[in-house]
Amino acid sequence: MKYKLIQKANPLEPGTPRKWYASPVKAGTINNYQLSKGIAGKSSVSRGDVMNVIENMVDEIPRYLTEGYSVNLNNFGTLRLSLSSEGVDDPGSFTANHIKNMRVVFTPSPEFKETLHKMHFEKAE
Repeated sequence: MKYKLIQKANPLEPGTPRKWYASPVKAGTINNYQLSKGIAGKSSVSRGDVMNVIENMVDEIPRYLTEGYSVNLNNFGTLRLSLSSEGVDDPGSFTANHIKNMRVVFTPSPEFKETLHKMHFEKAE
């Protein structure tokens, strides 16, 4: 993976000098078509069949997450929802309006973490 250096301030110590940090260089974006073409090339099913499965998976994952399930994608990792809310003194006064943020959390599988640990880094020109 290629990286570049960017200069950032420490938000916890705004008065200190800015330091240089590594930032990944994005090579581009792969869409469902390109992904399905690559998967089809490694399997016995057509690109259209793979595309159909990917599109159905993209439809199903949000449904399961919003129903309260974690979605385990085996050797890739697990997706789950996380909430942020305002605190209240009395639990009886808590309403859904106190919930301020929801996000999807991805936890990579041990196999995926191992792949990440083996990555080679190269400074971009």
